[in-house]
Amino acid sequence: MQTLFLRRLRAHLTLERLYELFVQIVLIVAGAFIAAFGYVAFQMPFDLAAGGVSGIAILVNHFTGFPNGLFYMLVNIPLFALGFRHLGGRQFLWKTILAVILFSSAIDLLSFWLPRLIDPFPLARDMLLNALYAGVMGGIGGGLIYRAGGTIGGTAILGRIIQKKTGFPLSQVYFYSDGLIILSAGFVFGWELSLYAFLTLFLGGIVSDYVLEGPSSIRSVLIVTDNPQPLAKALIEETGHGVTAWQVVGGYTGETHTMLWCTINRPQVQTVKRVVAEIDPRAFMVIAQGHQALGYGFDPLRKPIAE
Repeated sequence: MQTLFLRRLRAHLTLERLYELFVQIVLIVAGAFIAAFGYVAFQMPFDLAAGGVSGIAILVNHFTGFPNGLFYMLVNIPLFALGFRHLGGRQFLWKTILAVILFSSAIDLLSFWLPRLIDPFPLARDMLLNALYAGVMGGIGGGLIYRAGGTIGGTAILGRIIQKKTGFPLSQVYFYSDGLIILSAGFVFGWELSLYAFLTLFLGGIVSDYVLEGPSSIRSVLIVTDNPQPLAKALIEETGHGVTAWQVVGGYTGETHTMLWCTINRPQVQTVKRVVAEIDPRAFMVIAQGHQALGYGFDPLRKPIAE
């Protein structure tokens, strides 16, 4: 039986799998410490409670002096149990548990050492700078952990459970839960700090998405035309990307037209406009921002690191 277990273990832990696991752990460690540094250096000294369990920790510390990191850890223990019961996904849970342990430990360690190692401390006195730095560092840290397939715990686990059980959109769960925490902090610390906390939360979300998926440089172009063949040929030659065509019917006129769909890079937008204007000035064109393009002509389609 032991031999069978070892065989299965060796079959699972291939060189590629070990490399992926190593990268995931590096991302989680780096993300947890970057997020903790931003929290300790720019949020805690000014009571910038920007939502989540970390925001509640600032409120609790203000009234009781209870360590922020330890509070964060203790609150997440029942959330881990709920997540395991309702969400499953051992990969997701072990990565999240590791991230929470590292993040919580780093908060209390940095809270002790940063004021002793850095002079002057806090690093910035201007509240706008603190809000910006906190959002950027929190977003970078969270984005790295998300890339590894985990989360930083707290309301992220609770939000997924609520979404699964009720169908309530995850973005709205975060908005209401984080908003309630920030508003509560506003009653305690003042409404000016509450506004800065909203800025930190908003910027952190933007930076996290940027780290997770990169800048959006993709554009999808939809063209309704009655001259599809020469237009499609010119687009392929000018952009180097493929074109998909299908027949469509106008809802008002009932006439049949051809719709061309082409995914391009942002710098090629002007080229596409020129080509369409030259070949079919009567065409109707919509240019939309794409989220991400994977496959031939764009980024290669690979298995995510988190899988």
